[in-house]
Amino acid sequence: MTSLPQQTDRKLGLVIDLDTCVGCHACVVNCKEWNTGGYGAPLSDQDAYGAEPIGSWLNRVHSYEVTPEDAPAQIVHFPRSCLHCEDAPCVTVCPTGASYKRAEDGIVLVNEDHCIGCGLCAWSCPYGAREMDASEGVMKKCTLCVDRIYNDNLPEEDRVPACVRTCPASARHFGDFADPESNVSKLVAERGGMDLMPEQGTKPVNKYLPPRPKQKPDADLSGAKASEPKAKGLLGWLDSALEKLG
Repeated sequence: MTSLPQQTDRKLGLVIDLDTCVGCHACVVNCKEWNTGGYGAPLSDQDAYGAEPIGSWLNRVHSYEVTPEDAPAQIVHFPRSCLHCEDAPCVTVCPTGASYKRAEDGIVLVNEDHCIGCGLCAWSCPYGAREMDASEGVMKKCTLCVDRIYNDNLPEEDRVPACVRTCPASARHFGDFADPESNVSKLVAERGGMDLMPEQGTKPVNKYLPPRPKQKPDADLSGAKASEPKAKGLLGWLDSALEKLG
């Protein structure tokens, strides 16, 4: 039986703008750097300079060529990490309570002292957002950089997740979705922010802003606004892409 969404005081999360992400992987690298030296066990690598290197990464970027109807083909870069779902299946299945959702801000975390590395949370996550750290034997995931966002020792502009702070294209935005006046709530309302794979019923907090379809070279620019609704159709390929990744 599906559990009820876990109610929290705030809903901290990310808005990712697929229209402006350039696929530079700066968010991926800075996430790895910050989380290796910060919260919890380091994100280890195995055989880093060998023939088959592997490692733990909490944020990844996949790139796809998309051909929307009546529009030129375009490359869309799709960042992927934990979505901090309101009804998080990873929390429900955890046998030790190591995976939990914080009541004060909705962030889904792992208590690594209680994690036994069984992998049930990874199997239950439809987004492939969990990473087993082979060195520590515990499950890792995006924490929204809890050790940054509440750190009064950092300058105010740095009290955001590392991926947001480092994005050169300002494609990533952080805020409280429970506040209708927050920057993320306004972006979702203005640009039609969308859930990833809503049919899963997990109610992800993070939202994606759909890429705008490009105009044909001979297109009448005055009709640009009329074509914008097609942008929502561009997210259809994300579902099938995620299924392949999973």
